[in-house]
Amino acid sequence: MISHEIFLLPADNGRLSNFCGQTNIHLRQIEARLKVEIANRGNQFKVTGLDGSVKAACAVMKKLFESTENELLTSELIHLAMQDSSIDEILEAPESTDQQNISIKTKRGLIKGRGHNQQEYLRKIVSHDINFGVGPAGTGKTYLAVACAIEALQNEKVRKIILVRPAVEAGEKLGFLPGDMAQKVDPYLRPLYDALYEMLGFERVEKMIDRGVIEVAPLAFMRGRTLNDAFIILDEAQNTTMEQIKMFLTRVGFGSTAIVTGDITQVDLPSEKMSGLRHVLEVLKDIEGISFTFFNARDVVRHPLVQRIVSAYEAYEKKTNSAHESDSHSDHL
Repeated sequence: MISHEIFLLPADNGRLSNFCGQTNIHLRQIEARLKVEIANRGNQFKVTGLDGSVKAACAVMKKLFESTENELLTSELIHLAMQDSSIDEILEAPESTDQQNISIKTKRGLIKGRGHNQQEYLRKIVSHDINFGVGPAGTGKTYLAVACAIEALQNEKVRKIILVRPAVEAGEKLGFLPGDMAQKVDPYLRPLYDALYEMLGFERVEKMIDRGVIEVAPLAFMRGRTLNDAFIILDEAQNTTMEQIKMFLTRVGFGSTAIVTGDITQVDLPSEKMSGLRHVLEVLKDIEGISFTFFNARDVVRHPLVQRIVSAYEAYEKKTNSAHESDSHSDHL
């Protein structure tokens, strides 16, 4: 255990009150997340805990205090700031000091990866033609992929963006939905549209779709095509079959970048069908030139409760799997 003292300047009572929160609730939030103890007198703070945790806490406290000049701190802002200054990132800093953080410019401003995993994800996308982003909802897999696609298009690295999703759970129920083909698949592609609208604006996205510069399509529409000079994103890949994901990956042509995102814990396929994403992670794990980024509960950037929900499910599944393995072992004795 170590202790470290920091002075937050200027010693402004209003900013210090904003920083600490009512009855020091913001300090308690930092303590609980980073497993440290924080004591203070005025603008002098003493942080006690493990070395990495203390470094992380001091970094996030300084960053948060800077932000009190212009904004009112909330539990959500503190949660997001701790994503950026996570313990994992502090501990891994010596290995990555020569790696600059990657930022992406869009209409809504600068988009940066939060924490080590998101930054590593962005670095891999820049340097690999085929990339996998796997992890729970809310970790930024699809959002960052769409941001990278928009930047590549704006910098003329590609000629078009193609966003793809499996249309339905097993890909075979479109006939039961009302409307023409576009209306049938539209609800399944809506999250991709939402990310585009937020980054580029509604009118610009619609014009680019009309010109064919952006294409949003169900996975079945990719069959038989070769996609050159394109940035291609396959979202919700856990709901592809083994045949579908193989078909998608073999569409990638010259000058193209492909990103496959999904959450293998939320597969909607019938129980007799194996998830194509789960299968391809085993098949391609040792292939050079393909990158894999695995996100976990720490990377969730939605409401703090989402992170706890993801962690609870992960713990439950580990416990259930251990019980099944134990029962199987007993059966063989």
